[in-house]
Amino acid sequence: MAKKDKKEVIHLVCSETGDQNYTLKRKRGGEKLKLKKYSPRLRKHTIHNEKRK
Repeated sequence: MAKKDKKEVIHLVCSETGDQNYTLKRKRGGEKLKLKKYSPRLRKHTIHNEKRK
């Protein structure tokens, strides 16, 4: 019998352009992520917010 995956898929969306640049798997629950990541369209680091699929 296969184990159930206790992780959820998270997308990180750029706050300035709205582009979905990164995808992560993390444990369920907890606070929403806000990370400073690279945005290829703007060619600089911007704040990326969590968006659940």
